[in-house]
Amino acid sequence: MKKRGAIPGGFFRYWRMFYNIRMSERRIAKSLLWRKTRAKDPQVRAARALGYRSRAALKLIEIDGGEKLFFGGARVADLGGAPGGWSQVAAARCGKNGRIAAADIVPMAPVAGVHFVRGDFTESETAAAVAAYLGGETDIVMSDMAPNISGVAAADQARAAALARAALAFAAKYLAPDGRVLVKIFQGGEFSELRRECGQTFAGLRILHLRATRRGSRETYFVARRRKIAQNGTK
Repeated sequence: MKKRGAIPGGFFRYWRMFYNIRMSERRIAKSLLWRKTRAKDPQVRAARALGYRSRAALKLIEIDGGEKLFFGGARVADLGGAPGGWSQVAAARCGKNGRIAAADIVPMAPVAGVHFVRGDFTESETAAAVAAYLGGETDIVMSDMAPNISGVAAADQARAAALARAALAFAAKYLAPDGRVLVKIFQGGEFSELRRECGQTFAGLRILHLRATRRGSRETYFVARRRKIAQNGTK
C-alpha cells in the first residue's frame, strides 16, 4: 500500500528525461550561437581569405613578427596541430629545407611540407615518432592546445595547465639547446606556478598578449628560449 503523500517512483524517471532534454537544447543553442559568432568574426574571415585553416594562424603570424621564431631549415614540432593552421604558417616560413612534424589525437588533413603523426604526444611512442622525423631533436616546439571547456572554471584551468606542462616537458626532452618554445597559457589558476617552472628550464621567457585574441579572453602565450643544461651535461 502506498503511503499518502509519497512521490511516485516514475516521477524521478520523467524528471531526469525532462532535464536531459533541456540540457541538450541548451548545448545545441550554445553551439549554434558559437558558430554564428564565429562566422562573423573578422579574424576568421581574414584567415579564410588568406587560405589558412584557422584564425590561430594569424596569432602565430603576429607572434613570429615580433619574436622571429622561424628560420629557413628549422625543425618544428607542432603539438596538438589539428586542424593545421599553425603547421601551414611554419611550413611556409621554414621553407623547403624545413622539417615540420605535427601530432594530434584527432585526424588532420594533409598540409604540404608537414609530416603528421596521429596519436597522443604525451605517450612515448608518439613523442618518439615526432622526434625521429625531426632527426632526434627540434629547433621549435609550439603548442596552441586548449581543453574542451566544461564550464567549471577550476577544472578547465587545471586541464589547460596540464596541457601546457605536457608541451613544456616535451620541449625539455627534445628541444635543441638554442631552441625556442611557444605554448598557450591561460591566466588564473596555475599561471604563476607555470611561469616559475618554465623559468627553471629556460633562460629566457616572454609572456605575450595578442591583438588577435578575442576580447575578454585570458589567453596568453609563453615564448621561452635557451633550454638550460644541467651541470652534469644532461638535459
